[in-house]
Amino acid sequence: MKRPSWEEYFMDITHMVKSRSTCLRRHIGAVIVKDKNILTTGYNGSPAGTRHCLDVGCLREEMGVPSGERHELCRALHAEQNAIIQAAKHGINIEGADLYCTNLPCLICSKMIINAGIRRVFYEGEYPDALSREMLQEAGVELIQWQESEAN
Repeated sequence: MKRPSWEEYFMDITHMVKSRSTCLRRHIGAVIVKDKNILTTGYNGSPAGTRHCLDVGCLREEMGVPSGERHELCRALHAEQNAIIQAAKHGINIEGADLYCTNLPCLICSKMIINAGIRRVFYEGEYPDALSREMLQEAGVELIQWQESEAN
C-alpha cells in the first residue's frame, strides 16, 4: 500500500468532512492545516441550533438563484467560513496556515481567508466566481488546484 502525500492525505479528509454537509445543492468540505497538523474543519450547513436545508428546503433553489450569486439568500455558512469560525471560537491561530477545500472559495470566503492570513489554498473543483480568484492572487495567497491524478 502506497503511503499518501501530505497533500493527498489532507485533501482526502476534506471529502470525509463534506459528508456532514446539510446543503441540498452541493457538499463542500474544508480543512485548515498548519505544520502538517489539522487545526479545524468545516462543512457547509446552517448555523448551530437552526434548522438545516435538508429539513426546510433550499431557498436558493426555490428562487432559481444561480450558483456563485446572492450568497446572502442562503441559510447555510460555507465550509471555509465554518473552519475559520471554529478557529476563532477555540482561540486557534490560523495565520500562515494552508486551507484544503473541495472547491475554489467564493468571494466572501476569499476575503475571510485573506484577512485570516491563510497563505495557500489547495482546492479541487472550480467555483463560478472570477473575482474570488483575482482577490486571492492579488493578496498573495497561493492557489493550488489539486488534480485527482496527483492522488494516484
